[in-house]
Amino acid sequence: MEATLGVIGGSGLYELPGLERVERVRLETPFGAPSDEYVIGYLGGVRLAFLPRHGRGHRLLPSELPFRANLWGLKSLGAEWVLAVSAVGSLREEIAPGHVVVPDQFIDRTRGRTRESTFFGEGVVAHVQFADPFCPALSAALAGAAAASGATVHTGGTYVCMEGPQFSTRAESQLYRTWGAAVIGMTNLQEAKLAREAELCFATLALATDYDCWRSGHADVQIDEILRVIAANADLARRTVATLAGRLPDRRGCRCAEALRDAIVTDRTTMPEATRRTLALIAGKYL
Repeated sequence: MEATLGVIGGSGLYELPGLERVERVRLETPFGAPSDEYVIGYLGGVRLAFLPRHGRGHRLLPSELPFRANLWGLKSLGAEWVLAVSAVGSLREEIAPGHVVVPDQFIDRTRGRTRESTFFGEGVVAHVQFADPFCPALSAALAGAAAASGATVHTGGTYVCMEGPQFSTRAESQLYRTWGAAVIGMTNLQEAKLAREAELCFATLALATDYDCWRSGHADVQIDEILRVIAANADLARRTVATLAGRLPDRRGCRCAEALRDAIVTDRTTMPEATRRTLALIAGKYL
C-alpha cells in the first residue's frame, strides 16, 4: 500500500482542508470502532489519512477514546508516520499560549481502565522499547515544518499525560513544574505506545493554549480563552501538516519500523489462533 502520513486531529482540528481526491472510510477493527470515519486524500502529492481524535463535534472524553481502534485503523490504511496534534497547557514561562512544542518525553499520570495502551495480551506478550517514545526523525521534520509555517517552536520537552477530564489542581501543576515538565495534556501517551507497537513513526505537535494554573498573576484555565487560542492554533496546525507532508523522507531509516523485532517473548507454539488473527496486521510477520 502507498506510504501514508496519518494525522490525528486534536481539539479544534476536526477537518483538514486542501486535500485532493478525498474519500471517507468508516472502519470496524478487532478493537471496535474508531473515533470517527477517516478522511483519505492527497496533500502536495503525499497520501494522508486524517482522523479527528474526539470525533467531529468533539463528542468523546479523553478516557473514552478508542485508542487501539484509532491506531489499528491508521496502520490498516497504510500509515507509516503518525502526527498527533494536541492542545496542551504550558508548564513553563517561555512556552506562551500560541507557541508550539515538539516533545521528546512523557510522564504518565493516567489511571483509567478504559485507556488501552497495548495491542497485546490474550495469550501473546510483547515488551517494546519505549525509553525514547517519539520518533526522532519525524520529530525533527515536524519542528522544521512548524517553524517554516510561522510558529514559535520549542524542540524537546516532557509531556505530562493526565487522566482528566478536569484540569489540574494548583498543587499538581506546581508539582509537574518541579519535575521539569514542559506541557500537560490528556491524550498522547496511549497513542505513542500503540504507534510503537504498530511500528509506526510517531511525533506530537503540541499547541499551547494556556499556562495551566501554576502561573501567579495569570488567569486560571478558562474554556472561552482556550477555544480562542485553539482556533488560531488549528490554522497553524493545518499549515504545518501541509509543510510536513512535503518533507517526509523517501524511506524510513529509524528503529520505529522494527520495534517488534525482539519484543515478543511468547513461545510461538503456545499462541492462541484467535489472538494470532487479531494481531495479524500489527505483528503478523513475527508470529
